[in-house]
Amino acid sequence: MNNHIWFDAIGWTGAALLLVAYAMVSSKKLEVDSTAYQLLNIIGSVFLVANTIFYRAYPSSFVNVIWAGIAIFSIATRRRLSSG
Repeated sequence: MNNHIWFDAIGWTGAALLLVAYAMVSSKKLEVDSTAYQLLNIIGSVFLVANTIFYRAYPSSFVNVIWAGIAIFSIATRRRLSSG
């Protein structure tokens, strides 16, 4: 039972981080290509992956792995372009 509380908290935190990221971009407080935005996406997605694997919601896990991968790719591409 105790594991459920932890994984629920992790899932809700992940969802909140993704919503904060979206709200910040929508309100023009963050840029879409900013590292802060992408980190919010990565952390939020990883938290949701942990939650959805715990509850065996594998389609949602898959989507969040891809979401985090896109954010990681974005950061890596931006760093490569800025250093080159």
